[in-house]
Amino acid sequence: MTDLIDDATIDEPEHDVAGAHPLFRDAPKSVAFAKLRKRLVRQTRAALDDFGMVRPGDRWLVCLSGGKDSYAMLAMLLDLKWRGLLPVDLLACNLDQAQPGFPADVLPRFFESVGVPYRIERQDTYSVVVSKVPAGRTYCALCSRLRRGHLYRVAREEGCQAVVLGHHREDILETFFLNLFHGGKLATMPPKLVNEEGDLFVLRPLAYAAEDDIGRFSALMQFPIIPCDLCGSQEGLQRNQIKAMLADWEQKSPGRKDIMLKALGNANPSHLVDRSLFDFAGLALRP
Repeated sequence: MTDLIDDATIDEPEHDVAGAHPLFRDAPKSVAFAKLRKRLVRQTRAALDDFGMVRPGDRWLVCLSGGKDSYAMLAMLLDLKWRGLLPVDLLACNLDQAQPGFPADVLPRFFESVGVPYRIERQDTYSVVVSKVPAGRTYCALCSRLRRGHLYRVAREEGCQAVVLGHHREDILETFFLNLFHGGKLATMPPKLVNEEGDLFVLRPLAYAAEDDIGRFSALMQFPIIPCDLCGSQEGLQRNQIKAMLADWEQKSPGRKDIMLKALGNANPSHLVDRSLFDFAGLALRP
């Protein structure tokens, strides 16, 4: 991964956030927070540049669930845009899925407090998911599919060219191992893709960011986190097992997650066994 923002790019002193987007007006003034923020901004900018996500003048639908990841993503994008480093229009969007007890006032109040344009789209996908998924099965696949369809529709209605999601490094690694162990394929969440209809980009600008860093940042910023009670209440999910496995590896060998992420960008088809990617039958000896 490319380190495209050096310390000089974020030009205020370590302890000062003067000149930053209003979202940061109550941010901690500590050196530790400034370094954390700088690292996340640097990683976000690197992902944007490495995968060619930015087309000047585009409009992005920035999707917020109310979780730590999407809040952090919005903060990074607003920070970059405030500095003139992200020449796109941003529209925050929350899909209210009608989960019982969902605090529908939290996100509108947050968006208005920091001056972010937004749209709230209420669609009762909750009832659909709980009625269709058998007892004991996980909700995530159907929930994600329904949510994605509505977000694509909203993006088109709002004249957006991209749907922006808050998936991070761990999400990408976990998806890779889920596909490896349970799907029989080498695939993961790409930082950038085009949807099946071919009319929208799907972007993941936190692709290089560590979940622990995102968690610390969101906690220090005191974002009003809304837990997902739909899937969060289910124990024993395959993804949780993968998450625990990766955490154990990282504890025993610090830096392993970054190495694995780097490996996903360093594929060698001739040293795998996919005949559609490499012509093994056509290999010939030199005369």
